[in-house]
Amino acid sequence: MSFSSNELNYIVWRYLSESGFEHSAYVFAMESNLRDSDIDCTEVASGALVMMVQRGLFYAEAEFRAMANPDYTPLLDEKTDTLGLIEAVMTEPPISKFRITQPAPISNSETTTPAMMSPSRNNGTTLGVHGKKQQAAQQASSLTDVTTARSSGSSDSNGVRLTDALEFPEDKVRFLKCHSSEVFICAWNPVEDLMASGSGDSTARIWNLVGSENPATPSREFEARTKVLKHCTSGESEKPQQPSNKDVTSLDWDAAGDLLATGCYDGFARIWTAEGRLRCTLGAHKGPIFALKWNSKGDYILSAGVDKSTIVWDAVKGQQVQQFHFHSASALDVDWITNDTFASCSTDKSIHVSRLGCDKPIRTYLGHRNEVNAIKYDQHSNRLASCSDDMSLKIWSLQEDQPVYDWKAHEKEIYTIRWSPLGHMLASASFDHTVRLWDVRRGELVRTLSRHNDPVYSVSFSPDGRYVASGCFDRSVFIWDIQTGKLLQSYVGEKRKGGIFEVSWNCRGEKVAASASDGTVILLDVRHIKNRLS
Repeated sequence: MSFSSNELNYIVWRYLSESGFEHSAYVFAMESNLRDSDIDCTEVASGALVMMVQRGLFYAEAEFRAMANPDYTPLLDEKTDTLGLIEAVMTEPPISKFRITQPAPISNSETTTPAMMSPSRNNGTTLGVHGKKQQAAQQASSLTDVTTARSSGSSDSNGVRLTDALEFPEDKVRFLKCHSSEVFICAWNPVEDLMASGSGDSTARIWNLVGSENPATPSREFEARTKVLKHCTSGESEKPQQPSNKDVTSLDWDAAGDLLATGCYDGFARIWTAEGRLRCTLGAHKGPIFALKWNSKGDYILSAGVDKSTIVWDAVKGQQVQQFHFHSASALDVDWITNDTFASCSTDKSIHVSRLGCDKPIRTYLGHRNEVNAIKYDQHSNRLASCSDDMSLKIWSLQEDQPVYDWKAHEKEIYTIRWSPLGHMLASASFDHTVRLWDVRRGELVRTLSRHNDPVYSVSFSPDGRYVASGCFDRSVFIWDIQTGKLLQSYVGEKRKGGIFEVSWNCRGEKVAASASDGTVILLDVRHIKNRLS
């Protein structure tokens, strides 16, 4: 057994990069000269460092047990997950912890499950929304003993099997495989059957999916006609999984469907035409961009970044209009309230409402006790919703400093929220494996949708507000009926291939796209659901 310092450095860099520590990863790569490495990155599995540490813990525990009990014989079905990482590297190993008086076989019902870190944090370090996705991808790949979950034999969180009647027929599922790294986000054009995807491979892509509902047309035809939006401004062709700061973290189409804005980890926002031509590059952020949004008029773009600032850009002139430095930590999400007024949230636990031309916030909300992951404004109720790692969902009025509602039904962090296009109803997606539906008019929880088995990263309402799609890191996409809370259709892939980061409906509510951590975009034809229920 042998390894070089260069190989070790590469594994450490991969861990930093996959966990969302982009700045640390970049500096480490430069100082260790990893760009000159001849390691074949495509042959190294994601989560390699965590996987090797877990194996080392199992070996160390077996060694300590043998030292504590000379006659000890390891059993194949013995539970061996009681040794902590810090305990394993102590100068005085905790050998007495494993001393037993009468060795006894352990029940076959016990299974070995490697301990996992929280998907939202790593030793208390704030990762930000994009970093949480990267860490989740790394953790999913590090599980070497997971049970493969196929749609034909999957179970919900209560052990109820998902029957064949609920599964998407094979001819209603299409896999698009052009990206070479995680696909963090996807968004449909609001007018045409064009879908944009953003990836860790330094590209966004525009997919022309007209006719994709025809199963006779092979996926390679749609892959061949995609428009590739390259974010490597230096012109070099970066290898997959090499040190890079080009992750495409956010996408948004303008209301007319003519232009696509992308936000990138290199700190630049870019505007592209629907044909894939770069129209302009917007540079003022001093670090990764976490979110960006067009206003409804289509003349301004709003961006939020790790540099604590939010910026309003003139989309026509390609110039900065105003930069706002109101947050004391990374800005994670933004949403427009009017064409010149917006809300922003941050890891500093605050929410600011800002207006063009004003040099201070017109309102600040301070109710959350942990980082605020997402904010969304509803034009129908004139309410602002926010969700946080403090497990709470809050509804705010623009006229009051205290929340109108402070809901705490979730048992873990709430990753994202979405308003129904009909207004007044809100969906929240949480790491507690559930989606919850809330009625803002009545101020109450309406339904809990709880068949997922892992953190739920995305939720999206259909354009008519009748259905909601949810995407989970167990690689499942579920379609739910809003009125009944019934699960109408399910897609469950192989968990080892990576989970779902984003789900999105097309403008007619006939297709659902799901972006996955293995670089795949999954396309679901949902027309049969609407036809069956009509």
